[in-house]
Amino acid sequence: MKTDPLEIDPNAPDWFRHAIAQPVHSRFLEVAGCRIHYLAWFDPDAKNENAPARPGLLLIHGGGAHANWWRFIAPFFMATNRVCAIDLSGMGDSGNRNIYQPETWTSEVEAVLHDAGLYPRDADIIKTKPLIVGHSFGGFMAMKFGAETRLPLGGTVIVDSPVQDPTDIPLPEPAASSRTAPPIYPDQATALSRFRLMPEQPCENSYITDFIAQTSIKECKGGWTWKFDFQVMGSRRFGEPYRVELKALKGRAALIHGQKSAIVSPRTVSYMSKLMGPTAPVIEIPEAHHHVMLDQPLAFISTLRALLDTWSRNPE
Repeated sequence: MKTDPLEIDPNAPDWFRHAIAQPVHSRFLEVAGCRIHYLAWFDPDAKNENAPARPGLLLIHGGGAHANWWRFIAPFFMATNRVCAIDLSGMGDSGNRNIYQPETWTSEVEAVLHDAGLYPRDADIIKTKPLIVGHSFGGFMAMKFGAETRLPLGGTVIVDSPVQDPTDIPLPEPAASSRTAPPIYPDQATALSRFRLMPEQPCENSYITDFIAQTSIKECKGGWTWKFDFQVMGSRRFGEPYRVELKALKGRAALIHGQKSAIVSPRTVSYMSKLMGPTAPVIEIPEAHHHVMLDQPLAFISTLRALLDTWSRNPE
């Protein structure tokens, strides 16, 4: 069971405190020679044949982020779903690789779905096909997994991941890191003071960013450093044919985006909607920037709950 010696902002609202206080299991498994970590808001080892079937829900973080970005979101789905959040390799508490490839990350997604038991028994397959939610870079991984998997999926929700019209000026590729080693800060306070959202944006909910900052660093020899490999961010991040994969998504799909997102423009939203088809919901969260669940967490939770409830009432 995961416990955190973290400081929660005294001004944090009760809903946030309650969510963070929910028990969560920290688990590891080996995938292609790398130790992969994930969080589960249920006990994956518990076998209860009499329990009502609940579909699995796997949450995938953005680039350089980690599973704890979902800690204040996931508990709101515990009553209806078996919820997990993955640390992709090179990020969070997962191990690092010499080379990072999208197909390796999606193999990690599949491995966690199996390890957590999120694939249903045959008798429950219609009602309990797992759902995937991915934010930003995690949305790209959700698209690739959903397009290529041979396993049944209940739906894929993409959160502010930009798939641009090929006639548009492309987004700039992230610069490859020139570092040969991660930065090391002399103390925890210095490391926390260097935390920034990428792309940079305002966020009024400092109680959330303070929590994420604390879960984004680790103690190391000589001080404190980040919980991600700097080589991750320059590794074919936008090189995949995501427009092809978005169009090829199996099962249902939806797009949630921030009204003020710096990377998902109205033109991009329109293009993605065409690729997904006329029945795929496209939902804008007012006053939200790219990091939708940080800016407007309750609106994001309500939107996602309503979407998944609609899907559960009308299973494919």
